[in-house]
Amino acid sequence: MKQSALHTTHQQLRALFSPAEEWEMPVHYGDPIAEHHAVRTGVGIADLSHRGKLTVTGDDRVTWLQSIISNDILPLQSGDWLYSSFMTHKGKMLSYFRVYRLEESLLVEDVGEAGAVTHDTFRKFLLYGTKAKMKNCGDTWGIILVSGPKAPNLIRQAFGVDVAGLKTGNFLTHDLNGQSALLTATQETGEHDVEILIPNEAMNQAWSRLWKAGQAVGLRAFGTEARESLRIEAGIPKLGPDLNERIVPPEANLEGKAFSLSKGCYPGQEVVARMDTYGTVKRRLVGLVINSETIPPPDAKVFSDDREVGWVSSATHSPTLNKTLAFAFPLRDFTAPGTTLQVEVDGQRHPSVVQALPFYSA
Repeated sequence: MKQSALHTTHQQLRALFSPAEEWEMPVHYGDPIAEHHAVRTGVGIADLSHRGKLTVTGDDRVTWLQSIISNDILPLQSGDWLYSSFMTHKGKMLSYFRVYRLEESLLVEDVGEAGAVTHDTFRKFLLYGTKAKMKNCGDTWGIILVSGPKAPNLIRQAFGVDVAGLKTGNFLTHDLNGQSALLTATQETGEHDVEILIPNEAMNQAWSRLWKAGQAVGLRAFGTEARESLRIEAGIPKLGPDLNERIVPPEANLEGKAFSLSKGCYPGQEVVARMDTYGTVKRRLVGLVINSETIPPPDAKVFSDDREVGWVSSATHSPTLNKTLAFAFPLRDFTAPGTTLQVEVDGQRHPSVVQALPFYSA
């Protein structure tokens, strides 16, 4: 399996590893609940190098990508980014990602543990004669995530860069010993989330500087288990378990975030436009608070009395709220906050209540 440039560092921190698609990544470093609380109350650091990353260059890079993705990248200036999806012609989600506008290229980062799915999907649409080149940089660029109320201060101490005023949708570049790093404000945990996208050659140095500066403020490394509980508490769906071919973007509450209704044609555009015009969304992503310590698996069935009305996409135990939380996609008549439903696990149904997302807000 593929390993991050920080793999040895994770081993030294006694990480427990597990597969994330074709990568071997840290699940936790001994105490995922403590890692969770460190992010909520202080600062944590995580490795997201397994995420798919690609660059698009060439004269037609903007017009080509604009023609196939669901959001409008024409207004982006250098230093801006936005979310977008890529859909089938029936509106089903194949990918969900961020598009960064650089001076001479576009950078696309998958939002989720999906490997190279976006690169492989886009490649089918890069037709002969198009003046655009696509490069998979998933194995050559890494991502460090710094999260928590103290994240901006830590980054300032480690790199001398002020990111406190950096808004979601913006990024800045910083030279790290000759390597150009991108520092971007993102949405991963519901706290201050700053991603550092950087060539692998500089990953260990960047991590070391953050780790050294963070010891005075209780910096902890956190793995995929804490990232899951943090992002579910914060009401953030991701590519893979929540955003996939079972749903269309409006069903995941991505209006105004991941697709445009005014940019013109793209795969799936007619479907989402029709839903907007006629209000025909079949189901909606909601939060469920489950009255049980049992954490339902993905695809667990959701019932209203004896009627099956949807499924669970993600679930976790919330260390912050001390409750079992889930994302679910029930039919639209069962999405109002306060609606009582049941989640079936191993033949037993557990009482649940629909709650507006997010479950937790900093």
